[in-house]
Amino acid sequence: MTNTSPGHTHQIDSETGKMGMWLFLFTELFLFGGLFLAYAVLRNTHSEGFHKAAAELDIFIGTINTVVLLMSSMTVAMSITALQKDNKRLAIRLLLATIFLAGVFMVNKYFEWSHKFEHHLWPGSEVYLNLERSEITFYGLYYMMTGLHALHVIIGAILLVVTIFRIKAGVQHSGHYVLLENSALYWHLVDLIWIFLFPLLYLIT
Repeated sequence: MTNTSPGHTHQIDSETGKMGMWLFLFTELFLFGGLFLAYAVLRNTHSEGFHKAAAELDIFIGTINTVVLLMSSMTVAMSITALQKDNKRLAIRLLLATIFLAGVFMVNKYFEWSHKFEHHLWPGSEVYLNLERSEITFYGLYYMMTGLHALHVIIGAILLVVTIFRIKAGVQHSGHYVLLENSALYWHLVDLIWIFLFPLLYLIT
């Protein structure tokens, strides 16, 4: 007789959900991997301009955001352990801490971009178009990659908010927490992408 117990069904759903998330994450890695490859090739052919443009980025803010995302990966991982131990309150608090850190990241990014906008340095502006071709290429990639990453931060934060409501509703619990696991996997991807973006844009000058 086929095992159709609730526990067995949850296990099947969990494995299917994880597999689907891993496939999705691989597509995301291909997307950013293509951008990283394009950046590496263009940097090699426009090294002087890239060096000049990268020197204008704020390494301090980039470093702070790196620390913030590393801390957020820790809190989201801890939330899984808390829920596995059936400590819903702690799991929710840790997820709220992760969302708060995501907010800190976005605020820092806002100030970083605002500084560029104050100097009228955005794609299509007169100042931007008067830069050397290699600098235009660098800033184009900078805005594209950091902007796309910021979008992923927002999506990740929304997933965590949904997870909190699901935990409060009792849908996610110690016996079934696939949504929390998948949200955490997505968040770790967000962190991993930034770990590559930070040295590429801010440190390799």
